[in-house]
Amino acid sequence: MDELLVSEGRALKHVQVREYVRSLVSGSAPGSPAPSERELVHRFGVARMTVRQAMDALVVEGLLERIPGRGTFVARPRRVASRLTSFTEEMSRRGLLAESQTLLARREQAGPGVARALSLSEGDAVIHWRRLRRADGVPMCLEDAYLNEVLIPGFLQSGMPTSLYDALGARGLRPTWAEDSITADAVSEEEATLLEVEPGTAVLRHSRRALSGEKVVEVSRSVYRSDRFTLWVQLGQES
Repeated sequence: MDELLVSEGRALKHVQVREYVRSLVSGSAPGSPAPSERELVHRFGVARMTVRQAMDALVVEGLLERIPGRGTFVARPRRVASRLTSFTEEMSRRGLLAESQTLLARREQAGPGVARALSLSEGDAVIHWRRLRRADGVPMCLEDAYLNEVLIPGFLQSGMPTSLYDALGARGLRPTWAEDSITADAVSEEEATLLEVEPGTAVLRHSRRALSGEKVVEVSRSVYRSDRFTLWVQLGQES
């Protein structure tokens, strides 16, 4: 019981620090300095780790940004050109009928890369869902999605959904923003067979870290046929 009270007290201090900093910087111009960790430790009488946790939450949220060697500042607001969409929604927008075939769906232990991306510890339980995604009946991409099992209990037992994002949305966890990266590469032999292309064909490798608020809800790695998929990005000048 004493341990529980200590845990709840720490959680409350973390929230107090976070909301105090939020109240200080809300409405401030981008680039304005945030209070230092030392100042917050002194003001609240808490450990530096508690302060760091509070500041991390505001960085993930996008209210603050850290600049190495300089400190923590009010961040520029994230500019979202369009709503974050799932594969099914993206194909529909392009006038194509999306289909998915589950190749693997199981509970695994997180490796170092997946654990780091999902903000977990190595060896923690994750759900690995591999799907072959088709558009108008033709293979478009091969996707490996990794999900934090703690956030979605019973996911594997309830039957695999048609849309992952809709399933996450039903749990209040639909991704609201994501970090994506795209690289060009040659397809592997196994990928070539599944995607129905020649070995060595050029493909696009798409990595995504999707978040709902400040919670990392999905990490995925997809391989797209470069002859069928074009990446569209909207860009604009900052005001």
